[in-house]
Amino acid sequence: MMSPAIIVLGPGGLDLAHKIVTVLPDAEVHGLARRVDSAQVSFDDTGDHLRALFAAGTPVIGICAAGILIRLLAPSLTDKTSEPPVIAVAEDGSAVVPLLGGHHGANDLAQKIAAAFGAVAAVTTAGDVRFGVALDSPPAGWTLANPDDVKSFAGDLLGGQTVGAHQPLPPFLADADIPRDLGGTLRISATPHRIEGDAGHLVYHPASVAVGVGCERGTDPAELIALVNSTLEAGDIASEAIAGIYSLDLKADEPAVHAAAAALGVEAWFFGAATLEAETPRLMTPSDVVFREVGCHGVSEGAALAAAGAAAELTVGKQKSARATCAIAVSPDPIAGNGAAQPQGRLLVVGTGPGSDGWMTAEAEDAVAQATDLVGYTLYLDILAERAAGKARHDFPLGEEIDRVRAALDLAATGKTVALVSSGDPGIYAMATLAFELLETGGRDDWGRVAIQVCPGISALQAAAARSGAPLGHDFCTISLSDLLTPWEAIERRLKAAADGDFVVAFYNPVSRRRTWQLGKAREILLTGRPETTPVVLARNLGRDGEQVRVVTLGTLDPADVDMLTVVLVGSSESRTVGRGDGRHWVYTPRGYAGKQAVEKNDDMKGTG
Repeated sequence: MMSPAIIVLGPGGLDLAHKIVTVLPDAEVHGLARRVDSAQVSFDDTGDHLRALFAAGTPVIGICAAGILIRLLAPSLTDKTSEPPVIAVAEDGSAVVPLLGGHHGANDLAQKIAAAFGAVAAVTTAGDVRFGVALDSPPAGWTLANPDDVKSFAGDLLGGQTVGAHQPLPPFLADADIPRDLGGTLRISATPHRIEGDAGHLVYHPASVAVGVGCERGTDPAELIALVNSTLEAGDIASEAIAGIYSLDLKADEPAVHAAAAALGVEAWFFGAATLEAETPRLMTPSDVVFREVGCHGVSEGAALAAAGAAAELTVGKQKSARATCAIAVSPDPIAGNGAAQPQGRLLVVGTGPGSDGWMTAEAEDAVAQATDLVGYTLYLDILAERAAGKARHDFPLGEEIDRVRAALDLAATGKTVALVSSGDPGIYAMATLAFELLETGGRDDWGRVAIQVCPGISALQAAAARSGAPLGHDFCTISLSDLLTPWEAIERRLKAAADGDFVVAFYNPVSRRRTWQLGKAREILLTGRPETTPVVLARNLGRDGEQVRVVTLGTLDPADVDMLTVVLVGSSESRTVGRGDGRHWVYTPRGYAGKQAVEKNDDMKGTG
């Protein structure tokens, strides 16, 4: 189920919304912009916002009158079988009413919320009231194979028919008030195997099947997928009963394993060699060759058994293709959790932008939302505010960049999804470069199996340019004036090249408390190639309280007016300043459109001669 959206239409509903988040920690608070200040997501038109959430399948929890939700969502109510949960909650928490999607999670959500407030969920669906259970909404770990038959089946039960008492019910139905007797003609089955249900026969599949796989490095994903499918056929296994794909941790970065998991719509999980070696007594085909190579006597069989648990058995022993193996183990019960297994770790290198919430990209926000752990300089993590709620924080002081990246990689190597947080763009004078450098120079062996994604952010130079006009409208370069990691001689060569090339220059790290002379020297070098009237943008504290943007000239630039929070943009000889009636000055660097217009005009004049 997608993360629920808690709709707040006035400030009085905020406290209740935050209480609901304690019960449903993945929920987001959405507030009406003109009335609610501190929501995670703001909207202007309630109807449009609700209908967009509903169309996207997002569960909606409205802290408002039920009638508001009904009237606003009425145009969207077309398909009962696909509607997401919609719940109305009274502002004082006294009433919790599932309005739509009762058997798609609304009843369960309503009961969780009601229990937290000591209220009663107003569940009205007939099956829930009569039998004490929703037949078409099995608990986690179970799947109903034929949901389209539930309506007819429940109707027959309500009409007086019974379920045969000689067949055991799935555990989650054992305490339900389902009418049964020995002569009952209705059936309910629980099986990991393929069975066709019908209007008189509901079939539930427990997620009790572990698919173990092994493969050579670089195996074609199509080969492993074909082998997995043929092995499932050999075991007559229903796809809905598959709990996951399991393998050795050395295969955590193997594309074929992840492709096989994606083809089945499940997750890929990985065990250490010691865990798989402990399964050796239960293997059908232990191999000394495999042991010498990877430290366990069987990968596919061992992984399947380790995942399925001590009471499991191999249903299908090791099957082989040219470069891969597959085996299946079935547990008596749904596989809850994955024991010693862990997913492939992920390192998401995230840029938050210069500081304003509006400058954080959707991709970066999504990465933070996915992360289990956040690693970064304390100030950068504080900027995330509510986005960091419920996540493990690993704070580092300024200057400990290497320790910061090592910690992020170490965490990701344990199977966690880790966001390594930078300000601005993570690839511009930030953490992404250091992450790849450490990967190349070495560290823990398992760092190499971590999946890495770099999520771009708006850089400080882009923000400074936007606030001041369009100074980066033509060729430009960026130069850091910090000589802590780069010798000044190299910086000076780049400054001279920028002056010779007449580039617009963005200066990062222009000054610090102990480093004040470099900006003055840079000014002298640039003045050799452009006039003193060249516009210079001083952009300080971008996107935060106290933001200041000033335009001076290169001739009057005073390093004393600049600090570590300032980005300096120096125009080229072509850059211009445009004054406005309100006293503001905009800076831009033309690309030559005026010359293009002159040529086109001249050509037009020739055409009329």
